[in-house]
Amino acid sequence: MSETHQVIFLFDVDNTLLDNDRMKADLGDHVSEMFGEEARDELWTLYEEERVKHGYADFLGTLEKFRLAHVDDPRVLRLANWVMDYPFIERLYPDALGAVRHVRQWGLPVILTDGDGVFQPHKLERAGLLDAFGGHVLNYVHKEKELDAVQRAYPATHYVLIDDKLSLLDAVKKAWGDRVTTIFPRQGHYAKDARTLTSFPPADMEIARIADLMEHDFSMLQPA
Repeated sequence: MSETHQVIFLFDVDNTLLDNDRMKADLGDHVSEMFGEEARDELWTLYEEERVKHGYADFLGTLEKFRLAHVDDPRVLRLANWVMDYPFIERLYPDALGAVRHVRQWGLPVILTDGDGVFQPHKLERAGLLDAFGGHVLNYVHKEKELDAVQRAYPATHYVLIDDKLSLLDAVKKAWGDRVTTIFPRQGHYAKDARTLTSFPPADMEIARIADLMEHDFSMLQPA
């Protein structure tokens, strides 16, 4: 059985530690330059179809469908290379890794993300997050449905969940109650969506950016 920790900090990745919206904007610009704006719109239509189908951002599935739609265009092969070679480490939010180091003095930081089993791990490695978290990573299709698995993998007396989606923070709060402290960084398009902000209760703590974690003391979560 895994060691039981007093406190575990569960970090989301996309738009929590890493500016995924910026990556998507860069990809859209790149497709526009290579194929034109109509092709860019086609790509995002395919992206939304895959996201709805799988419940997560499936970039590889999107690119494969885009490739099949443009199979006679040799430039499409370079598009996949562009995505795989993307400098994700340059898209980490300022002081994101500093925030991870800061909370380590009170508990174990663990990545809790959702995505496919190929591109998401590749992104984590390219961003330097696998090393920054010492390999402590959980990647699920729907992480809010895997809370029992999270507790088995990393049992803890208390959890701190940092995520840019209020809906997910609310779901985990309902499941774990007082055993979890939810933190909402106001980053990315989900965190700025007016309908979302009015549809769910506020998190236990709200911060403007991930770096603001370094201004907080979490010693109250440890035993006296």
